[in-house]
Amino acid sequence: MTAKSAGKRLTVLIFSLAVCIIAGYIAAYYTAPSLPWFAKLVKPDLTPPDWVFQPVWTVLYIMMGLSLYRVLMASDSKRERFLGIAFFVFQLILNMTWSYLFFGLHSIFFGFVCIIALWAILLCTVIQLLRFSVSAAALLLPYLFWVTFVAFLNYLIMTLNPISFDLPI
Repeated sequence: MTAKSAGKRLTVLIFSLAVCIIAGYIAAYYTAPSLPWFAKLVKPDLTPPDWVFQPVWTVLYIMMGLSLYRVLMASDSKRERFLGIAFFVFQLILNMTWSYLFFGLHSIFFGFVCIIALWAILLCTVIQLLRFSVSAAALLLPYLFWVTFVAFLNYLIMTLNPISFDLPI
């Protein structure tokens, strides 16, 4: 590997991690101020303690960044890579949108609608990445499992707090 090649790889790695970590910071921007609101909600017994969420999401955003790096460095078909990147970006936007809807707007119902869309697009992302980078897809599996769990929590919280079905304006 040449120095130029190593420099390119490092640049792509830093870019990939930065994109995902910045997405995490944007999501946290909406989440942090709403923690008192979240604490007042009726939650199911299987809700993890609040301190669990930040380290789990941090690890997941890093794994997402590593996955994006693998996608960007893949040498397979440009069409397959483009679709993988498009799905990846779409799921990342939905990820931030869920935080905005659920925490920013305190809309548990629209948060639930969004996280179902996130789950579906994330599954499509994993399937697309499997076509050309098994490692990139595998890095997203813990995220897919976590989103599945969070979607279930979102649903239970929605049913336990029925007043949340509106969209505050």
